Amino acid sequence: QKQLVFTEKELLQYDGSNPNLPIYLAVDGDVFDVTKGRGWYGYGASYGHFSGKDAARAYVTGCFEDHLTHDLRGLSAAQLKGVAHWKSFYTNHHTYHKVGTVIHPPLDESTPIPPPCRQAVGQKP
Repeated sequence: QKQLVFTEKELLQYDGSNPNLPIYLAVDGDVFDVTKGRGWYGYGASYGHFSGKDAARAYVTGCFEDHLTHDLRGLSAAQLKGVAHWKSFYTNHHTYHKVGTVIHPPLDESTPIPPPCRQAVGQKP
């Protein structure tokens, strides 16, 4: 299957809000089709906040409000291993499959690293 390339804006339209479109999410640049999990990843569903974007940071921080970003700066080695785990989870899943990649604009290194949030404080990776 031909792999697709998305901008962040293009990926956003696959957030589950349109029932006629598939649901895609990204982890560390790789985009996966999770449409068969609409009950989990659909708009307003338990994991719907991951859909239509690359929220790699939130997978390991548990901060689903402020960390829905691909910015991995400042994460520990254990947290980065956790991101790799989630990427592998979707890559090897029996129902979901990789459909392409998302191209992120370069991170502005002068912007602050996302701060820990209340949910993530004291959380073990």
